[in-house]
Amino acid sequence: MKASVYILALSLCFTLANGVLYVNPGNPHNFPTIQSAIDAVPSDNSQWIEISIKEGIYNEKVTIPSDKPFIYLKGDGVGRTTVTWGDNGTIETSPTISFLADNTLVSGIKFVNSFNYPPKNNNPSWAVAARIAGDKLAFYQCSFLGFQDTLYDERGRHYFNQCTIEGAVDFIFGNGQSIYEQCRILLNTPEIGYIAAHGRYDPNDSSGFVFKKCRVIRKSEGKTYLGRAWKEYSRVIFYKSLMANNILPEGWDSWDKDVKNLTFVEHHCYGPGYDTSKRVNWVKTLRPNELMAFVDISYIDSERWIGQQPTVH
Repeated sequence: MKASVYILALSLCFTLANGVLYVNPGNPHNFPTIQSAIDAVPSDNSQWIEISIKEGIYNEKVTIPSDKPFIYLKGDGVGRTTVTWGDNGTIETSPTISFLADNTLVSGIKFVNSFNYPPKNNNPSWAVAARIAGDKLAFYQCSFLGFQDTLYDERGRHYFNQCTIEGAVDFIFGNGQSIYEQCRILLNTPEIGYIAAHGRYDPNDSSGFVFKKCRVIRKSEGKTYLGRAWKEYSRVIFYKSLMANNILPEGWDSWDKDVKNLTFVEHHCYGPGYDTSKRVNWVKTLRPNELMAFVDISYIDSERWIGQQPTVH
């Protein structure tokens, strides 16, 4: 065996204890960076591999490539494990972390794009904290913090539970088919913001953003739209969610799209910002069976893939 191969094998004996890859820069027997642990996962892996990330601030740009499925990124807690980078420019190149593989699970990690965060000025530049482009991804108790275009929910089926998403302009955007359940949504601009910019461009596409039992919380003096139509058939639903008093009375912006093709819905929400008397007159009302087709977990998980993921603890 060549010396370099032997050293690698010896290293993996330490890092693969109990079937887990450990990231801890302070331990010479663990991976020093998150990316180095991801790189050690075999291509086209078909079994779940946990990457346990010790508390700390990781200043690195991370990518889970499309040929590395079945990875569980497990942090020490959203207030303890942070991944941060400060790039800007395009939605494909600026993300602090890019999830390009299918079947990925994440818990207890804060993802930050530090370009203009914490907000210092209203610099209108793409600066994505996380890009999510794989199918069957779930996030538990994670945070996504940025200013403009914080969370690029690009495509695929995704589940967010007890997560925090913070930003100013279109800070949850993309063409994902996603349920955000019991999440906190924070606006951090003193001016006008937009929460969701959905990118559904085909009437036959099943995609949409569903905010279920979420809390829209006021963090700044700014006012916000619930969403605007990035593409022609944009679809966003707020269901049983708390709305603070920073919601603009009209609620939604068509962004010059044909309003008859848009599906923007508010159902059984509450709070001072839930005053539908001044909403735009093209907000949709869904019949009970239509609504349940979106808010039920089967909208993203008819195959029961969430139950087949490792237990989050």
